[in-house]
Amino acid sequence: MASLAKHVFKWDAAVEAIRFAIRDYFPGELGVIIASYFKYPERVEYVSILLLLFTANGIFEPLEVALNRAWGVQTDRSYVKNQILSFGLILLCGTLALSSFLLTAMNQELMGRMFGDEKAVPPWMLMLLFRLVAVPMTILALFLTYWLLPNTRVPVRRIAPVAIVVGLALTVLQYAAVLLWNWIIRKMHHDYGPFAHSASIILFSFLASMIVLAGAEWSARAPDGPEPIEQAVTIVPLDTPAGDAS
Repeated sequence: MASLAKHVFKWDAAVEAIRFAIRDYFPGELGVIIASYFKYPERVEYVSILLLLFTANGIFEPLEVALNRAWGVQTDRSYVKNQILSFGLILLCGTLALSSFLLTAMNQELMGRMFGDEKAVPPWMLMLLFRLVAVPMTILALFLTYWLLPNTRVPVRRIAPVAIVVGLALTVLQYAAVLLWNWIIRKMHHDYGPFAHSASIILFSFLASMIVLAGAEWSARAPDGPEPIEQAVTIVPLDTPAGDAS
């Protein structure tokens, strides 16, 4: 996305918005390390982008199985159909993410004109602008995943509120990781040494996936319906004449 914003759109504000989002999403030195790679590549590598999109499909195959089990669907899609749908979801979610960055860049430029200089915009205002755009995009991406990925038709009215709650829960998880980052990274360095940052990403991904799966289980759970009405049964004694039974 950074290479597209830099070399295709030629929009430096969009690159800065992506860099800001990376530093906001990944806490502490982890975000700084990832953002430092934004000087690469020096041109758009379309083959690398396609390979990245194709390998990202792998997340949706086990997720489809989990969502199918949550909704009680016993038959999964074939591998080819899953890959086609997963690739479409990757493009949709990637477009939503890129749109959030571009909208953040537009808002940043607008605020810069109001303040007279983009660098004069307070950081808390930039974060607020980014969150106002990023959170709805995350919720929409979750909704599309809950709606399109199961191999059955799911009711929209049941997954829409779940997508909202899960999107907010992921935001809470992100800021909890920021608050606990110093303790987490010390623990990771103690246990994993040079693999501390990789282990922390895996940990955050695991927790986020559990929240997403919990939302799927919640949306698939059948609502409590009314108790069945018991029919009254008239017991007729055996020695009662047939004419008196009425």
